[in-house]
Amino acid sequence: MLRKVRGLAESTDRRAAGIGTEMAGILKRLQAAVYAARATSPPLPQCHAADIAQLRRLCERHRDDPHAVVGSLAREFLNDWDVILRPLDEPHLPLTNNAAEQALRHWVIARRISHGTRSATGSRAFALLASVIDTCRRRGACAWRFLGAVIHAARRGLALPSLPTAAA
Repeated sequence: MLRKVRGLAESTDRRAAGIGTEMAGILKRLQAAVYAARATSPPLPQCHAADIAQLRRLCERHRDDPHAVVGSLAREFLNDWDVILRPLDEPHLPLTNNAAEQALRHWVIARRISHGTRSATGSRAFALLASVIDTCRRRGACAWRFLGAVIHAARRGLALPSLPTAAA
């Protein structure tokens, strides 16, 4: 969202740039508050109620804006309002999805190299395998050993094993 707001602030449309600049200022203050709260734990929503209310008014005022990007961004904020502001209630949550994107990066590259799958079933199988392999890796378990156990159990009609628990 910050990237989109910054892009809007850099718009050649003066009015849209002003809206983006105002939104960026509010988001920067809220972001700084979350970082500060990680150290001191003040009640953020109450401390920043004015900024939150101002951002909400901006979004509601511009949800049907004739500038396509302004309207789209305002609607996106309103649609995801609770998720976007959740770190104010829980400052320990990450402010970006960078870690999730980095975790998926090698799978996206693999999909591009292989030219993807040719069906919805293939896409689902690829996604499930990627999830199982990554979960096993993060839990310190051998993905290939686990997948072998799943195949062995399936061939014999036995109950499938659960994903390994995290290594202590």
